[in-house]
Amino acid sequence: MEVKEIQENDFKKVINDNGKVLVDCYATWCGPCKMLSPIIEQVASTTDDVKFYKLDIDEAEEVAGEYEIMSIPTLLFFKDGKLETTKVGFAPKEEIEEMIK
Repeated sequence: MEVKEIQENDFKKVINDNGKVLVDCYATWCGPCKMLSPIIEQVASTTDDVKFYKLDIDEAEEVAGEYEIMSIPTLLFFKDGKLETTKVGFAPKEEIEEMIK
């Protein structure tokens, strides 16, 4: 699967899709976010049962408030519309793969 960029107004629709969804909350100026992005793309390329999205948190203040995102990168993993796991900070490939099982 590929990693798709979404806007705040798409967020609820995307996470409420049935199945597994990983949202990478990032900002364009964030160094660790830039390091994490290719890892997420690598995991997405080898994972068929999870949908992957990126959300620029500077453009998504409501989502940031609702999910109490204080630091980035933050990964939000949803299963059937329910938040299962939140991971703040850089994560190695193995940790992301474990998170989305």
